[in-house]
Amino acid sequence: QVQLQESGGGLVQPGGSLGMSCTASGTIFRLDVMGWWRQAPGKQRELVADTTSSGLVHYHDSVRGRFTITRDAVRRAVYLEMNDLQPQDTAVYLCFADIITTNGSDWKYFWGQGTQVTVSS
Repeated sequence: QVQLQESGGGLVQPGGSLGMSCTASGTIFRLDVMGWWRQAPGKQRELVADTTSSGLVHYHDSVRGRFTITRDAVRRAVYLEMNDLQPQDTAVYLCFADIITTNGSDWKYFWGQGTQVTVSS
């Protein structure tokens, strides 16, 4: 079984900063893309940022320049540093990872439990 454990997030005032982490564990054979999607009430889910095992990084246009995604391959962890947070960043952030398990043969997405980020004065 595979687990993605998230931590971080919380409540911050506009212009503030937060950090989040996500660690994958369990029956992992190969691990490629890791990152975060976010879901805000009444809005479509959007891909915030992701990073591949080869070091490629992608950001949603709305967070580029404010958010930074990094990765620790040894710990199987991914981190999201969020700066200059704005009310429109308020959402549940969902960590994901693209994994082949030790008893599988295909890539499959696994998800974390979700972390609330609220930006409000």
